[in-house]
Order: sequence, then structure tokens, then C-alpha cells
Amino acid sequence: MAINTWWLYVTAVFLISAIPGPNMLHVMIQSIHHGPRRALASMAGLMSAVLICLVASAAGLGALLKASPRVFDLLRYAGAAYLIWLGIKAWRAPVGGDVAVDPHTRHAAPALYAAGFGTGMSNPKLIIFAAALFPQFLDASRPFWTQLAILVASFVVIEGFWYAVYAFGGRSLARWLAPADRQRAFNRGTGIVFIGFGGVLLGSRV
Repeated sequence: MAINTWWLYVTAVFLISAIPGPNMLHVMIQSIHHGPRRALASMAGLMSAVLICLVASAAGLGALLKASPRVFDLLRYAGAAYLIWLGIKAWRAPVGGDVAVDPHTRHAAPALYAAGFGTGMSNPKLIIFAAALFPQFLDASRPFWTQLAILVASFVVIEGFWYAVYAFGGRSLARWLAPADRQRAFNRGTGIVFIGFGGVLLGSRV
């Protein structure tokens, strides 16, 4: 892979990762309620899901999903249901009090990790995306796995950067959300967004 090809890939992934989606919204919400430090567990869960999807795509699962619409539909329905459930949960979240970090919060790191992992795994389109993206930047005359490792590592670094941006942005937003009416509006707004993501996933096609 030539250096200019790698830069093109980095630019594309940087711009794509910046677009708000379920992962970034999840990071921001966890940062608002638990602070950026605790949100690291959520980021780790999301990143684990991303890595699994990227590796699965490299192993040929992306081609399998394209060739087996029923398998893809099962994953899509499960992912959409999870996102819609997150939306309903956000809509019904209690309000009142300070949304700043509670040092006595009961949300342990494993629970935050699991929630992040579930959110990250809720969209099988990432596998299709990777299967479509990677071949555009691979040089058939060079070692495949070396190039793939570079692409995956670059993706992880860029994705992690945007997680941090959204996490610290969420922590700043927490101060603005002190009034209960703003908390309620935010909870319902994020609930609608998650439900919308689920609806889009249900309406998507391979």
C-alpha cells in the first residue's frame, strides 16, 4: 500500500467516523452520566465490537452476509431491536437532580463495557462497510495481512480519537443539562435518535 493511498484511506475514515451515529451517541451519553473516565469502559466495549466486525469482514463474513440475505436480516433485526430498546430506555430515563458524575454510581465497568459492546454489535452494516472499503485500498502485489493490519490499526486510532471528542463534549454538556426540563428534553431527543437508528437499520438493504 502506497503512502498516498494510506492517507486517502485515513482521510475517508476520519470523515466517516466523525458523523454522529449510535456509537458516538452512546459514548456521549455515558460521559454525561458517568464522566469520561468511567466512559472508557463503554469505549472499550464499542471498540471490541468494531474490531470483531473488522476482523470478521476480513475473514469473509462480509461476503457471506451479501450471499445470505436471511443471515443478514436476522442480524439486522436483532440490532434494530436493541437500538429501539435503547431509545425507549433513554426516553423513560428519570430526570431531576444534577447529571454531573456521581462518585457513588452503581454502574460498574463490566456493565458499561457490556452496554457499549451491545451497541457496537447492533449494526451488522459495519461488516459490509469494511468489506466494501478495505479492497479499495489494498495492493494485490503487497502482503495482504500486513496491509490489513495497517488499515485496522488506523481505523481503531481514528475511531478512538472521535470517542474521546464525544466523551469530553458530553462532559461539558452535562453542566448545561442541570435543569430537569433540559434533562427530559435531552433524554427524549436521544431516545428518538436511537429509535430512528433502529428504524433506518430495519429499512436498510445489503
